[in-house]
Amino acid sequence: MLAHMLYPSDRIFTACDTALRTLFVTPHAAKSCPTVPHQPTELTAEEQRLSASLMRVNHVGEVCAQALYTAQALTTPSPALRQQFTQACVEETDHLAWTAQRLKELGARPSLLNPLWYAGAFAIGLVAGRMGNAISLGFVEETEKQVSAHLQGHLSDGSHQLPVADHTSRAIVAQMREDEIRHADAASAAGAAELPAVIQSLMRGAAKVMTTVAQRV
Repeated sequence: MLAHMLYPSDRIFTACDTALRTLFVTPHAAKSCPTVPHQPTELTAEEQRLSASLMRVNHVGEVCAQALYTAQALTTPSPALRQQFTQACVEETDHLAWTAQRLKELGARPSLLNPLWYAGAFAIGLVAGRMGNAISLGFVEETEKQVSAHLQGHLSDGSHQLPVADHTSRAIVAQMREDEIRHADAASAAGAAELPAVIQSLMRGAAKVMTTVAQRV
């Protein structure tokens, strides 16, 4: 009842539809999945398991992106900003589809906790949205900066690096990173406020918990 008092019913129905599609329907990308021509991917069993665990985390990130942008589109009073959030959500659907497809190719499943991840991200989006457009955009900017740094870790040397031979996953991650940087820049240009350092740290901590759990569950 309270939700109907705060938001028009069509926006609530749209938010519900997005949640159901994200969690229970095979996503379809508007753009073709990135590939590296003439570089076939041949992985050992160990490399395949590593790629699957990392791409599962990235898929969870896209589930959360759908929830976050949908909640922020629901809460903002600005039609222009609502369109920006909605468009970003559509673009993130490509990422959702690409990571889901890659998981299937690797013989792996998505996280069993996706409904929980979605609910948590949606709740955060609602809170951020109710704090005003500048804070909501600031949350988007900081989130996308942290996500792009996370994705860079898959492409660089380190403990979370995708196998060098996994050209397919690396091409997907590289394109995702470019898109996330663009979303952060768009949020900044639209008037994002810089979040307090303690909030940024809490976001990094929450992301670390999510990535650690999603690699396994």
